[in-house]
Amino acid sequence: MQNFSKKIPGMSEKNKILVEVQPRYIKEQSKPNEHKYAFTYTIKITNIGNTAAQLLSRHWLITDSNGKVEEVRGEGVIGKKPYLQPGEAFTYTSGALIATSVGVMEGKYTMLSDSGENFDTPIPQFTLSIPRTLH
Repeated sequence: MQNFSKKIPGMSEKNKILVEVQPRYIKEQSKPNEHKYAFTYTIKITNIGNTAAQLLSRHWLITDSNGKVEEVRGEGVIGKKPYLQPGEAFTYTSGALIATSVGVMEGKYTMLSDSGENFDTPIPQFTLSIPRTLH
């Protein structure tokens, strides 16, 4: 998994979420001759802060190598709004379909801490790529 544990300026120890991502190309569901490339991504969200928090919503920017951007917003992830005590983790898998063999995703989760604060957890950019496309 790609580990995104960078310290973000202004991030408090109270509201601290670690996001790890593992993207994967799905050859069986892709149709390159129709410009359809399927990917899954498994994300592990770990509360490494000292206050419990709930994931309320997600916001994604999915960009293919032609520069086409798809914006996705919604409540929770995979129909759930996980509530994480300090030290707890939630893992899920979802997918994306893009028109090129390489693309990138990035986004954020909006969280609500037990202390009543809304805060954003950034998901730094990661790459979607068919095997042996990037060196």
